[in-house]
Amino acid sequence: MPSLGKSLIVIGLIIAVIGVILTLAGRIPWFGRLPGDIYIKRENFTFYFPLATSIIISVILTLILWLFRK
Repeated sequence: MPSLGKSLIVIGLIIAVIGVILTLAGRIPWFGRLPGDIYIKRENFTFYFPLATSIIISVILTLILWLFRK
């Protein structure tokens, strides 16, 4: 049971960090508008895929989780 408790604490911390990032995302002007993000706008169609932003978030989360495992 102790491992389940630790897992729930880590999951809760991750959710809290994601919540803080989403709350502050509007205040960071470059967040979601990096050069590698794909943005296509046509007359009746808009497509946005934050590729570079997703990669950066993935690298940061990988480093954080790697530090927790050590």
